[in-house]
Amino acid sequence: MYLFYIPHIDSSILPCESNLDPEESYHCIKVLRMRTGSALKLTDGQGNLFDAVVVTDDPKRCTVEVQSVTRQEKKGFYLHLAVAPTKNIDRFEWFIEKATEIGVDEITPLIGEFSERTKVRTDRLQKILVSAMKQSMNLYLPILNEPVRFKEVLMKRFEGQKFIGYVEEQQDLLLRDAYTEGSDAMILIGPEGDFSKKEVALAIDSGFTAISLGNSRLRTETAGVVACMTINLLNQ
Repeated sequence: MYLFYIPHIDSSILPCESNLDPEESYHCIKVLRMRTGSALKLTDGQGNLFDAVVVTDDPKRCTVEVQSVTRQEKKGFYLHLAVAPTKNIDRFEWFIEKATEIGVDEITPLIGEFSERTKVRTDRLQKILVSAMKQSMNLYLPILNEPVRFKEVLMKRFEGQKFIGYVEEQQDLLLRDAYTEGSDAMILIGPEGDFSKKEVALAIDSGFTAISLGNSRLRTETAGVVACMTINLLNQ
């Protein structure tokens, strides 16, 4: 089943008509060859799965009638990953895709002292988020923040458990042992050059716990995925 994304549907007024954007319209009509009367599934990225039918099979502006909605309940924990963008942006995009498929609520590109990349195209990353959400049938679209400096992340108000992955000095405390099932979590993952000792000290002073993701030295994007998977598996 293919899932289409329409960000704004008023689920309190059904049935109603809405329009797919040009990209989704083209895929619906030209690629999947749907026609007037064809049934399809929609999501607004806010936990709603809509049943709809094509009303106007225009490949530039496909109109659908939204008929009913099923609500997907949110999971019992919130996961925020703040990860340094990689020098090779393809690797960071891979992380964005896989974290969305696994299950993440918020992603912040993190700019640290040793970061090799300080700018990202959030418009492109947003498209990757939407595509991964649809592919995985996770009906909640993660929040994607603009790149933020390390100190700004530390100042962000967060009520859950806070962790910083640090490999320069071997950590005995594994994320799987430090995390409490059901808790909200914010995890910082540094660039290939790791966090500086000053950054780690600042994080610890701000209430973060230094943790390890295992014995292997992981690439940034791999560490982000491992952290994401660890939290999700511990909450199964």
